[in-house]
Amino acid sequence: MYTAEGKFNKNSIIEQYYPLVRRQAFNLKVKLPAGVDVDDLIQAGVEGLLSCVDRFDPDSGVAFSTYAHQRIRGAMIDELRSRDWLPRSVRRSGRELEQTIRRLEQQLGRVPEEREIATELGMELNEYHQLLLDTNIGLVLSYDEVVSDTPHAETNGDEEAEPEAQIGAAELKLLLVQAIDSLPEREKLVMTLYYQEELNLKEIGAVLDVTESRVSQLHSQAIKRIRARVAA
Repeated sequence: MYTAEGKFNKNSIIEQYYPLVRRQAFNLKVKLPAGVDVDDLIQAGVEGLLSCVDRFDPDSGVAFSTYAHQRIRGAMIDELRSRDWLPRSVRRSGRELEQTIRRLEQQLGRVPEEREIATELGMELNEYHQLLLDTNIGLVLSYDEVVSDTPHAETNGDEEAEPEAQIGAAELKLLLVQAIDSLPEREKLVMTLYYQEELNLKEIGAVLDVTESRVSQLHSQAIKRIRARVAA
């Protein structure tokens, strides 16, 4: 992985980590609209990998493989966000859904059920389920990215931010943990299996004995609940 001068050999790094790039790209592709080209994700991942060479600090205490894994995924997500592939109408519906969940939680003093949310939105349950699928942008987001997408997030992980902003980010992450803990058990299990155990939708569906589509709905609903709670 190093040249004779002790520097990173980019060709060697690409050869060694290209399978990881492809694996991450295809893992993301199965959760995205058909219009997203996996080759574009791979290209973004390779660019993220190469950026590691210039940015990696051997004295940071973090293994290069760990750093590369994070940067590859981050570069792919940046590529997806730059495309803004969700129509404005869908984004607007997603925001309305989060506002509705927040309002119902305040009114009921508890986590609202699916049918209650659908009724508040003036929808049949099957229409609400389709809305969850349409707005399921959270599938490519990690917990920290959910935080950084909320209106109150200010630092985006910037370690050189002002102390007041750092405190705000810490409080926001605490709210995030609390929001996840407040999820209905099935949605909390979906989040755990997806983000911590790294199971895919099909595998989670097998655990819960539901379809992949239903897993996607549960995940979307969990993300909306979290964002509604954190942004309150």
